[in-house]
Amino acid sequence: MSKMKVLGVSLAALIAVGCSSNSTTDSQAQAEAEAAAAAAAAQAEADRRAAAEAAAAAEARAIEAEKNSLETVFYFAFDESALSPATRSALDAMAAYLKKTNGSIRLEGHADERGSREYNMALGERRAKAVANYLSIQGVDRSRFDIISYGEERPVMMGHSEGSWSKNRRAEVKL
Repeated sequence: MSKMKVLGVSLAALIAVGCSSNSTTDSQAQAEAEAAAAAAAAQAEADRRAAAEAAAAAEARAIEAEKNSLETVFYFAFDESALSPATRSALDAMAAYLKKTNGSIRLEGHADERGSREYNMALGERRAKAVANYLSIQGVDRSRFDIISYGEERPVMMGHSEGSWSKNRRAEVKL
């Protein structure tokens, strides 16, 4: 009977050792699985961030390309501050761009050399305000505009001919 007891105790010890070794293996496997899942989640998050950064960079490049394609100088007829249809069309594109961005916008009004200094300052201001009013109507926040008139003080083209004067009768948008 003592052989049976020894055999029973040995069998119980073997089962206990086998179970404890199996539970250690199971806990190691579970820890490895959890570590792999955490690493996969971290990689997925890093991939998501990289994709978001790439998308933001692409959007910034697209906005910069759009900015570079915009007309920023708008010409006027002699003694006029009314916007031409071509100017309105260009300002529509400008308004669409400005609604996607923030920051102040300087609108500069200019005139040719004909007329008094005071008159040309007022005419330049009317031209800059005409652009501001149109952009405002298109949904650009009016508080973003800084309006300044240079009158005849900053000609683009020197000369005393219609060719020179037509280049100086303008409003410029400075982004």
